[in-house]
Amino acid sequence: MARAATTSDPFNAVAEPRRRQILTFLAGNERQVGEIVVAVGLDQPSVSKHLGVLRRVGLVHVRRNGRHRLYRTNAAAIRPVHEWTETFERYWQHQLNRVKERAEAQEIRSRSGGPSS
Repeated sequence: MARAATTSDPFNAVAEPRRRQILTFLAGNERQVGEIVVAVGLDQPSVSKHLGVLRRVGLVHVRRNGRHRLYRTNAAAIRPVHEWTETFERYWQHQLNRVKERAEAQEIRSRSGGPSS
């Protein structure tokens, strides 16, 4: 099966690490391109290209304020990505709980002088 175009699918768009970095930076506030450039350490044309992809798939919104363009995340469009990743969050939480239980059992055994496994 052919992979969807990066510009039409939010999952493919966020597959690129720099786009995820931009989305993370935008999560808290609306930002100008210059602020994004400084935060992610890319040149302005690269940031603009990534923002264009994120805009086309609907993950960010842009509004004009005089000469400036302000970008912000579109939480509703990110929701399907978040819901999909929750599946794996539950898996890792289960794994972490198992590690915690084993560590606590080991601690109890070592305090009681019992055999360790």
